[in-house]
Amino acid sequence: MSGILETKDLTINFGGHTAVDHVSLSIKEKELKSIIGPNGAGKTTVFNLISGQLKPSAGQVYFKGKEIEKLPPHKRTKLGIGRSFQITNVFPNLSVLENVRLAVQSKENIMYNMIRHFKYFSRLEDEAMGFLEKVQLDKKADHPAASLAHGEKRKLEIAILLALDSEVLLLDEPTAGMSLEEVPDIIELIKEIRDERDRTIILIEHKMELVLNLSDSIAVLFHGKLLADGDPEDIMKNEQVQSAYLGGDIADA
Repeated sequence: MSGILETKDLTINFGGHTAVDHVSLSIKEKELKSIIGPNGAGKTTVFNLISGQLKPSAGQVYFKGKEIEKLPPHKRTKLGIGRSFQITNVFPNLSVLENVRLAVQSKENIMYNMIRHFKYFSRLEDEAMGFLEKVQLDKKADHPAASLAHGEKRKLEIAILLALDSEVLLLDEPTAGMSLEEVPDIIELIKEIRDERDRTIILIEHKMELVLNLSDSIAVLFHGKLLADGDPEDIMKNEQVQSAYLGGDIADA
């Protein structure tokens, strides 16, 4: 095993339809790898297979050389695989700070105890505030998560993944649904995380300028199959990839 996370012949069938067809990927430790492809190519399904929301019909998923495709999602999270979704996934009725503090508690296996004095949790809150500062949400720590703008909820999701100490971040279309004004902030945040080079990022994204500027490598899916896998320059020049994007230059997709 050469990558921190790998799939081997990963396959899933829904009835007579093969949504992911023998996909083998290798993601190096601390790289940013993007998975791209037209709508319906199987990108999110691959994420669901890696994170455990779906079980493969065939094939394997490896994390640090250990086969994990039979593990449930929460055990994969404990191992260090964190997942964001196309639709934001936070506790809307809790405060922004409480959302992240719960992630810190989960990482440290600390259960809430109503009898324990609140000052016991001050260290956890301080740590949670550090993650909120990183994503520039510290000034909204006391706000209900439901009150955040869509882009801010995306930032909160990333703060939660960081608080869980996820070694691998699976970011599924992090700019989806954002206004034009919100997009630069989330791009800059992903860039900062990438530049620190202490986590591995796997990104699904349709904004090709973002993908080409941020990625160390790019995997292209088409009709559930791996069409190409390489560095951004090679992917841009790949004729099969350009054809998959309706005959146009991938940079214009």
